[in-house]
Amino acid sequence: MSLQIRFWSMSARLPLGRAALCAVIAASAAAITSLPTASRAEGPAAFSDDQKKVIGEIVKDYLMKNPEVLVDVQTALEAKLEKEQSEKLKSFMADNAKDIYRNPESPVAGDPNGDITVVEFFDYNCGYCKRGLTEVQKLINSDKKVRFVFKELPILSKGSEETARAALAAKRQGKYWEFHQAMLSIKGQANEAASLKAAEALSLDMAKFKADMASDGVKNELESMKTLAKKMGINGTPHFLVGDKAIPGAPDDLHVQLEELVAGFRKSGCKTC
Repeated sequence: MSLQIRFWSMSARLPLGRAALCAVIAASAAAITSLPTASRAEGPAAFSDDQKKVIGEIVKDYLMKNPEVLVDVQTALEAKLEKEQSEKLKSFMADNAKDIYRNPESPVAGDPNGDITVVEFFDYNCGYCKRGLTEVQKLINSDKKVRFVFKELPILSKGSEETARAALAAKRQGKYWEFHQAMLSIKGQANEAASLKAAEALSLDMAKFKADMASDGVKNELESMKTLAKKMGINGTPHFLVGDKAIPGAPDDLHVQLEELVAGFRKSGCKTC
């Protein structure tokens, strides 16, 4: 949580805020209506420097005496921006549902024909993604009808990029989920060397594995995931999606939040997931 969010969450929500803001507007309006009609019609550009100074002093004086107004203004702005972002996300997800939820190339765990799909953007070197793995496993193991789609988003290091390519190569041998769990469970950096060890432990065809890692097909698949994340404005991992809802990060109650979203969309229906 950012410092700014912490500050506002600890601030009192004073009921006088809106009334105070109205008072500021009324006071400013009174100063403006005292001006000649011609000046008012011509707008702010027609105000003299002295008139602008008087209006400014009225507003400043009221805000200094009633600083709680700023809390309400900030709260209203945050609510407005959150609503706008939510509407944009809903619209984008509806228009791009196939790429997000039903791209046939995307790696899948759980029931491939599940009734509700959960999507995760992640990086193999992301500590929060590692922490969230147990919550993801819990959901997949406890809900036999959920479909879980993985979107590689290697943003932290060269090793992340190497491991993402390795995971997509493992998918070509039907071992994506096993490889995914192995790489998010290792200690130390996820990179090509660690990926090769994991592939050998899973008894993959190593010649094919290495060839697929370097193939244009894998590179293009990875680039398409990065492009989708960029279009959606996702620049951090992990990032979970269910329907038109998102869970950024890996909160302590991640499994509970995912479970509730899945249950909610299962009950109400989901046109996208």
